[in-house]
Amino acid sequence: MARPRKVPGFDCDEPFGEAAARVIAVRAAEVFKHSAGVLDTTEIHRVHDMRVATRRLRAAMELFEPCFPSKLYGKARREVKALADALGGRRDRDVEIEFLEQFIEEGVDLDDLERVAQLVVQRRVEQLQANDDLVPFVAEERLAKLRLRLDKLVEAAR
Repeated sequence: MARPRKVPGFDCDEPFGEAAARVIAVRAAEVFKHSAGVLDTTEIHRVHDMRVATRRLRAAMELFEPCFPSKLYGKARREVKALADALGGRRDRDVEIEFLEQFIEEGVDLDDLERVAQLVVQRRVEQLQANDDLVPFVAEERLAKLRLRLDKLVEAAR
């Protein structure tokens, strides 16, 4: 009989629920790690990192869905998705601003400079609105509730 293949970071003999608990705990920790300073519009990589972490967490949750009670899973998944969507609204503006500013730096035609500069101003206004929309999703209390919900998911998988 062939021995189970070893996968780095995984024990192929480990129960699926244990693997689910471990992966979700790691992915959830990444989300919360990246939440510090996420509202700082001068540090746009923070939103990007947190958004990527939420996407990874959601993918892991979907993979391990059979390990979780459906009601608990559904609530946690919806909350993570809502957070990711709010981060995405801010991230889209960050990317647009970065692109437009680079376009200006690379020497946009003088005829177009004023219009492109106006676009930057418009996107900055939208960025601030998206940031305001993000505030309730990254509020300490809401993140604490999400952490608790994800901790319950991890315990349920074990």
